Amino acid sequence: MNPSKPLYFRHRFPSEIISHCVWLYFRFSLSYRDIEEMMAERGVVVTYETIRNWSKKFGGIYAKRMRSRSKKPNDQWHLDEVYLSINGKTHYLWRAVDQDGEVLDVLGQPRRNKRAAKKFFLKLLKRLQYVPRLIITDKLGSYAAAKAEIMPQIKHTQNKGANNRAENSHQPTRERERQMRRFKSPGHAQRFLATYGVIASFFRPGRHLLSAKNYREIMHRRFTEWSEIVDSGYITQ
Repeated sequence: MNPSKPLYFRHRFPSEIISHCVWLYFRFSLSYRDIEEMMAERGVVVTYETIRNWSKKFGGIYAKRMRSRSKKPNDQWHLDEVYLSINGKTHYLWRAVDQDGEVLDVLGQPRRNKRAAKKFFLKLLKRLQYVPRLIITDKLGSYAAAKAEIMPQIKHTQNKGANNRAENSHQPTRERERQMRRFKSPGHAQRFLATYGVIASFFRPGRHLLSAKNYREIMHRRFTEWSEIVDSGYITQ
């Protein structure tokens, strides 16, 4: 058996403060210093370096718990890739969302060829454990070539106009990239965006599609679920 210990073992701040700082960082375009100042205004003295460590340690844990509790995504996948400049070199962020805009997964890669598309498809299938009914992409030929080998029976629509949902999902990433003055390395981008995509999209339920009453009800349920996710539990060592 793998040993385990309480999630907040040896942390002198309570879980409410730790989780709130992590939530602020991944939900809004705020720097660690911004959050340090916001907490100071509330009488909580915590350094930006501590907030950085909390985000690095607990962000991925929270995101993993959120994925495990989420319902099965819809069967229509929207896929797109966008370039990132990291240390002067071009990398590509591959992203998949369902028709409701929920982020399914992201993967940073140095190429956008057939091999890169296959790697992303396999990552999606392994994590989601089901095949989609339809995938929608732009006209990049790598998608069709990879799909023909991995999911030949799945319907595939290649239309840039039909893929606005995936393209729009990149906008918050661009905002964070500017706020963070670009990502420091491919690993840094992958770790941050994998967590950011889950937490940020969870608290963006498509407000423009909902009445005010329904929006408040959904947000109340999501904040309740967030409290359950971050409140307690153990971490396997």
